[in-house]
Amino acid sequence: MSLDDFIITPKEDKSVTLTIRIEKSTQEQFDILAQKSNRSRNELINMALEYALKNAKFIQTTDEKKSN
Repeated sequence: MSLDDFIITPKEDKSVTLTIRIEKSTQEQFDILAQKSNRSRNELINMALEYALKNAKFIQTTDEKKSN
């Protein structure tokens, strides 16, 4: 290999395509936020999903809600 070589390695693709159904109003809100933030709707949805997963709290029964 020389300094002039154009090295190409296999792309590591960790993403998958997922189809979901959401309310039209939710999509419109993401579109507005995407325009304001100069980010794609896809990027914002991924950010929201990551936040939700990191901050999700699972409650086994409704009784646990009442005691907290």
